[in-house]
Amino acid sequence: QAQLVESGGGLVQPGGSLRLSCATSGFAFDYYSIGWFRQAPGKEREGVACANAADASAYYAGSVKGRFTISRDNAKNTMYLQMNSLKPEDTAVYYCAAAFASPPLQAMCAMTYDMNFWGEGTLVTVSS
Repeated sequence: QAQLVESGGGLVQPGGSLRLSCATSGFAFDYYSIGWFRQAPGKEREGVACANAADASAYYAGSVKGRFTISRDNAKNTMYLQMNSLKPEDTAVYYCAAAFASPPLQAMCAMTYDMNFWGEGTLVTVSS
């Protein structure tokens, strides 16, 4: 049974940094493209960053480009989201997800492509 468990969320001041981790198990992580998504209160879930399984290419939402970095460690079956220069509008529950093979990254992040597995989410609050 596939499992994805996020960690690393919490309260951070504007301008600060956090690194989210997503530990996975129960599926062949190496063959899956990965993504981070978020849902702010009262808003729909949106894609933040997505990365291809085959060539490590990445796609970022415009609101986080240059501030967030998605990465993975296949030896640890873990994906990461490094978040820098955080803003109050980054406050949301962050979810990790995985999709088999290499679907179009923009479609993944636009949530027009069905992801195979999802985590339960971790809350990030950016506030002074």
